[in-house]
Amino acid sequence: MSGFDDPGIFYSDSFGGDNAADEGQARKSQLQRRFKEFLRQYRVGTDRTGFTFKYRDELKRHYNLGEYWIEVEMEDLASFDEDLADYLYKQPAEHLQLLEEAAKEVADEVTRPRPTGDEVLQDIQVMLKSDASPSSIRSLKSDTMSHLVKIPGIVIAASGVRAKATRISIQCRSCRNTLTNIAMRPGLEGYALPRKCNTDQAGRPKCPLDPYFIMPDKCKCVDFQTLKLQELPDAVPHGEMPRHMQLYCDRYLCDKVVPGNRVTIMGIYSIKKFGLTSNRGRDRVGVGIRSAYIRVLGIQVDTDGSGRSFAGAVTPQEEEEFRRLAALPNVYEVVSKSIAPSIFGGTDMKKAIACLLFGGSRKRLPDGLTRRGDINLLMLGDPGTAKSQLLKFVEKCSPIGVYTSGKGSSAAGLTASVMRDPSSRNFIMEGGAMVLADGGVVCIDEFDKMREDDRVAIHEAMEQQTISIAKHVITLHVSALTQTQAVEGEIDLAKLKKFIAYCRAKCGPRLSAEAAEKLKNRYIIMRSGARQHERDSDRRSSIPITVRQLEAIVRIAEALSKMKLQPFATEADVEEALRLFQVSTLDAALSGTLSGVEGFTSQEDQELLSRIEKQLKRRFAIGSQVSEHSIIQDFTKQKYPEHAIHRVLQLMLRRGELQHRMQRKVLYRLK
Repeated sequence: MSGFDDPGIFYSDSFGGDNAADEGQARKSQLQRRFKEFLRQYRVGTDRTGFTFKYRDELKRHYNLGEYWIEVEMEDLASFDEDLADYLYKQPAEHLQLLEEAAKEVADEVTRPRPTGDEVLQDIQVMLKSDASPSSIRSLKSDTMSHLVKIPGIVIAASGVRAKATRISIQCRSCRNTLTNIAMRPGLEGYALPRKCNTDQAGRPKCPLDPYFIMPDKCKCVDFQTLKLQELPDAVPHGEMPRHMQLYCDRYLCDKVVPGNRVTIMGIYSIKKFGLTSNRGRDRVGVGIRSAYIRVLGIQVDTDGSGRSFAGAVTPQEEEEFRRLAALPNVYEVVSKSIAPSIFGGTDMKKAIACLLFGGSRKRLPDGLTRRGDINLLMLGDPGTAKSQLLKFVEKCSPIGVYTSGKGSSAAGLTASVMRDPSSRNFIMEGGAMVLADGGVVCIDEFDKMREDDRVAIHEAMEQQTISIAKHVITLHVSALTQTQAVEGEIDLAKLKKFIAYCRAKCGPRLSAEAAEKLKNRYIIMRSGARQHERDSDRRSSIPITVRQLEAIVRIAEALSKMKLQPFATEADVEEALRLFQVSTLDAALSGTLSGVEGFTSQEDQELLSRIEKQLKRRFAIGSQVSEHSIIQDFTKQKYPEHAIHRVLQLMLRRGELQHRMQRKVLYRLK
């Protein structure tokens, strides 16, 4: 029977669990080795001209400066090893960790020998960058979950920087058993502590349920910050609300942006648990439903508003076409004809709007102060003269445009609001319409219907340009709305929008010496003419001619020069700017047509309004009420003009001193 023992005996694992684990580990090691080869060996330049090891040198430089991060371009990785780039696009969470481990190993090699006391190697953060076309927030669906995405938008809120544990240590309350160095998943997902203690000691009572607590002093933490990203205004379909997305930034990506910045985000489209634990508020959602957020891996800030992004999207053929268009002798006429071509007339109005869209040049003075270059336009006119239509066209035509109505706009909605972050209970800033239109135009319809407090709030944004919007004041009557055929030589809307963005990005003209001399002489004549008019009429002009008007003319001349892509504004540009100023503000100032308009009231009219208000308050005690019709009748009998009486009542109602009652027939005095 001894022959039965001769053959060898072999064993097989029918499940293959250990082999699968070993294969997975071997694959990870192989990928990490390939990532390491990329970081060490990728070079730019040629053998003939000399080359440099891009990422190896960058790692060494950053590490020696105490900045433990590196930015990797996806195109470089794809040119080195296309499979690696594909893995990183499709499974970024898993492979980014391998890339960071590889970066840490390369940093260890290139920084040896390190100084004494700095032997512990720091973790390296890898940021990603790509030249691929971005997708919109609306296009993020379930099939892009856990993939690498690139989306543009505006940051409208930013939380404070807080700490998040990356590795935690926990201890059992009962038996003091400690579990150390437990890795936490990056992102907004938390960690569920074990329900039961895993130590069984003989002779000791069993540990209770949920015995573990976290030891904060034994945890390893990193900084993190949450942002709120809103899609760009020009990407929002008509009639829709802009969509938002929560962003998670950590380590060196914190404090990179502030609310109002236009950014392009590179990150992992991730999910987190969604629903309230308390009974208050919304109902708790289903088990399988999760809320989406983006774990940010790279941020590119657009410093020049949308001008740079539009200029980057301009093809060489379009650039050549724009240069030919700017070289036309009648480019000013062509652009002004292309503004709201369906509205007949209003030529000067359209020319003023064209200057607003192109804007002047922003100047930074040697002492650090800035002079705004944007132009602002105030349209006054009778009802039905297409003012709102022109505003709507400007919103569509401007590279960045936000349209809002004065009656429905609050100070917070226009500038910025302070809100409480629901997760941290801290206060955060959220930008309004003017922040979203940074670098563009805010169109406010029904400006006179705005509450006084809200109108005061936007003054700083308009004058000091803490928030950039278009700025300058011109008053014109607009011709009636008429349907016309397309005018020959018109520029279509899409091309006009790109042309405006291209000119704003590429050109920042200044006044030439001859133009400045001409403007100086004309300004002196204007001042003396206004003073002479005041002497002849024996009343102060409603609009004083000051340096403010001089700067406005300079900005209009620069805008005219920008249309032609010229570096200097000529005498002809100054002449046209003076003509525009003459047909609008100056004519109104000298003719007195603005009397009664708030801010343009002459001294004589102001005294009349003050006299009516004093007499009204004497006859109308606090807490009493009287018919509005009887007040108007009494004052007209005393030879007061009816429009002045209405004006006083309107001012007192706006200040909250009077209140309408009984279907606006009776006035009640509050203070």
